[in-house]
Parts: sequence; C-alpha cells; structure tokens
Amino acid sequence: MIRVAVVDDHEMVRKGIISYLITEQEIEIVGEAKSGFDAVKLVLDKRPDVVLMDLLMENGTGIDATKEILKTYPECKIIIITSFYDDEQVFPAIEAGAFSYMLKTATAEEVVRAIRKAVDGEAVIEPKVANRMMRRLRPQERKPHDELTERELEVLMCIGEGMTNQEISEELFIGIKTVKTHVSNILSKLDVTDRTQAAVYANRNGIIKENR
Repeated sequence: MIRVAVVDDHEMVRKGIISYLITEQEIEIVGEAKSGFDAVKLVLDKRPDVVLMDLLMENGTGIDATKEILKTYPECKIIIITSFYDDEQVFPAIEAGAFSYMLKTATAEEVVRAIRKAVDGEAVIEPKVANRMMRRLRPQERKPHDELTERELEVLMCIGEGMTNQEISEELFIGIKTVKTHVSNILSKLDVTDRTQAAVYANRNGIIKENR
C-alpha cells in the first residue's frame, strides 16, 4: 500500500482529491491537513510515503512545511499541487525539496500516476514548470552589447534615440572627444559600420527600454 497524506486549505479540493484516491486499491489515505503547520504535525506522526501539498495556505505555506518535513523525514516524497507556476513559487518549492510539481489542472489519473512514480523514485514536473527550470539552468547566450561598459550603454541609448554627439555630450556631461571615443568603441564591439546601424541594434535589442 502507498500511504498518502493530502494537504490543501480548500476543503472542497482536499475532499475531492481524497474521494478519488480512496478508490485506488493500492493507495491508503493516512490523513489530511489544511495548513502548513498542521501538515508538519500530520506527516511526522503518520509517516506517509507521499504527500500532496498545496503551496499557498494560511498558517504555514507549502514551502515552509516541505522544508520542515524533510528535515526530519527526508525519505518522504512531497508532490506540490498548486495553481501557480511563476518563478516566485516554483524555484523556492524545488529548492525546499519538493519531489514533483503539478498544477491543479492535472487530471485525477495524472495525480495517481505521479504518486506511483514518486514511490518508484521518478519525479513528475508540469511542462510549464519544466520550461522555466530549463531557462533558468541553461547558460544565457551572450550578446555583443553585453561587452559594453555602463557608460557605453548610456551612449548607445542616446544613439538609439537619434542624438548627435553634441547632444550626447550635453546629456551625459562628457566632452565631445570622449563621446567620439565611446561611439568608436560601440561600433567596434557591436560589429556595425555606423551609428545608424548601432541605433537599429539598440532598438531591436531593447537597449533603450532596459537602460532608461
């Protein structure tokens, strides 16, 4: 038997999940909780194999509960089931030790499969969450403007706005000769031939918006 605990502050959601899981012969519901605080007490008392954990709850979040549970009971497999997949929720949950991460749009059958896989040591990650994780882990491709100094970026921003060297000098409080040096360096680093191409580059790469 797979011993499962269900944690969610919405009673209808909690009862709905439980009512389906009890129809599965190999699953035993050992308890339920409506807050992170209650979840910690429940899990450390009942020692379930798998916990279905909501994230945002009063009196202790799912992230807080996950951390506390795994400190004492690291073999427990915690499956996050939530409506949220933004970075502020996903990465803290994974870092806290959550084994799998699913959305509440998942079907009951998908939840059951995730439970079975968790017991077998196989994680299930919602595709939207997996994409965010990959973007965070994948090294970011460096672009030519990443090589510019802070002052050169300011000059490029001015070029993108169509300013002349004199206007850039007045805007940044630097001499004309210094402006020309910066412009020359920018053209070289961006591998463009003139300031018109530099202005096009700035607009295409959002330099003006990013550095205003």
